[in-house]
Amino acid sequence: MISRCYLTTPIITAVILAASFLAPLSTITTAGETVLKYLDQGRKWSNSERKAFYSQDQGSRIIPVRWIAALKQPNGEPFIAASLSRYGYLQNELGTTVGLPIGFNIADGSLGMTCSACHTRQIEVDGVSFRVDGGPAIADFQSFLSDLDIAVSTVINDQAAFKIFAEQVLGSMPSPNERKQLLADVKAWHLPFHTLVERALPQEPWGPSRLDAVSMIFNRLTGLDIGPPPTYMIPENIQTADAPVRYPFLWNAARQDKTQWPGFADNGTDLLGLARNLGEVYGVFGVFRPEKRNHPGLKLGIEYLNNNSANFSGLSNLEDLIRKIGPPVWPWSIEPALAHQGEAIFDRPISAGGCAECHGIRKGQFRSLRHRTWATPVQDIGTDSREYAILRRTASTGVLEGASIPILSAPLQPVDSAFNILRVSVVGSILQYLTPFLLDESVLDEKLGAVKHRASSVLKRKTEALKDAFRMPEPTGTQDTPSFAYESRVLEGIWAAAPYLHNGSVPTLTELLKPAAERTASFKVGPAYDPVAVGLAVEQRKFDYTLHTTDCDDRDSGNSRCGHEFGTTLSKDEKIALLEYLKTL
Repeated sequence: MISRCYLTTPIITAVILAASFLAPLSTITTAGETVLKYLDQGRKWSNSERKAFYSQDQGSRIIPVRWIAALKQPNGEPFIAASLSRYGYLQNELGTTVGLPIGFNIADGSLGMTCSACHTRQIEVDGVSFRVDGGPAIADFQSFLSDLDIAVSTVINDQAAFKIFAEQVLGSMPSPNERKQLLADVKAWHLPFHTLVERALPQEPWGPSRLDAVSMIFNRLTGLDIGPPPTYMIPENIQTADAPVRYPFLWNAARQDKTQWPGFADNGTDLLGLARNLGEVYGVFGVFRPEKRNHPGLKLGIEYLNNNSANFSGLSNLEDLIRKIGPPVWPWSIEPALAHQGEAIFDRPISAGGCAECHGIRKGQFRSLRHRTWATPVQDIGTDSREYAILRRTASTGVLEGASIPILSAPLQPVDSAFNILRVSVVGSILQYLTPFLLDESVLDEKLGAVKHRASSVLKRKTEALKDAFRMPEPTGTQDTPSFAYESRVLEGIWAAAPYLHNGSVPTLTELLKPAAERTASFKVGPAYDPVAVGLAVEQRKFDYTLHTTDCDDRDSGNSRCGHEFGTTLSKDEKIALLEYLKTL
């Protein structure tokens, strides 16, 4: 647990950070003389919404801010120098804390992440950087985790490094007891973090623009949160996160009737959006410490009390902001006649190379009068299958053994699916969060029975509404030829979302229109953009990383470029016209 002696006020924190971070870049030019331009993303999206999106707390608590401000890189520079730009994170020119990157915030004295860290990107063309809010980040999360682990390990194991660290955290003359307590606290923090890094991160790195989000959520929740105190760990629950996927874009995310790449979550209401976002918080260092304890004043069968850092109001604010993000408008010229030809191709039947049957705007499943959804078909198109192996993983349930949600789930067994553990944890947390708001504490004692009955009825309806917030994909196909289905999204703004396929194995839309056997087997990943090929440029300077993909003989690699053979038989001119139309979406 994190000692409270390291919590800081916002003013003190700003001073600490200002001493350790580099100054933020201008919204006009960067230090490298690169012009920064915000793309047009609709009338509802302004600097006010953008600023809130960049830093809204959602409950993530990575590390005490005093500690990370005192950590060093191997070269002696501050760990968080240059706003973590070496990992692809972007400087927050609208932020109030000097040098804090987009998607990072400070709450309760800790550095945390919010969804914009992984869902804001920049693309670069001819010395101009274009900001794409809600776009899939080109960020290297695995290297960030690995390097943070090394930095803290150095402090623990190197006396000279710890002396410098302690003086920065505690002041110039800390007492022996203060130093001893600080070292104990850092070791206690580092044990679960190092265990996660050592067991979960794959030898073949995800690279920029990808991560295995589902595995990391399973690993964080089952490996670090539901074991016995004082560590709360069940290390054997942590498995290699070897099914990387690309970060999805957020515009239209709230409108999909399904979400998550395998489509295992219903979507389209505030409550379902909360479930989607709460699961993400548990994956990016939200602290979750369930305890078996009856809820005071209300017997509803939910015995595992919320004891976590999730910021429910912040998550609600983020969902409201996401609804306002529009798809980015193509910033260069369009040939109208060519785009018109491409629209006709887009609207063709899928058998004739069209796209609209899977990716057009069509009415989705009814969720509520307030929010109408768009259809997101979930189907097997021959793409990489590795994520389905992740969904089948099991884990020891720890303190959650026997936990259930009335009318929704059976009690968790000693060893159960990681999917079921996540489902009970997320839905149970939401129902317990809602419970106090359903009780009127001002009523007379003799009326309390009626209040409990009303609360029970409301919770029952909420539970019913959440029953498909997480639903294991039903197996289809046959034992010899199983089916691995993923969602098909509306293609608004698709031009700004490279690399493509759910696992980011294809660099451009031009490559995606080639048969899988002809697609490039490897490519560099970075922000340099090719407006002609519509996707990642061949040459990249930001990262020294090349993604090596596999063909259809190794569909379960996590990196297969196989599948989505649609549009591959179009003529060269038809493909050019279709790409021109896709730029207009």
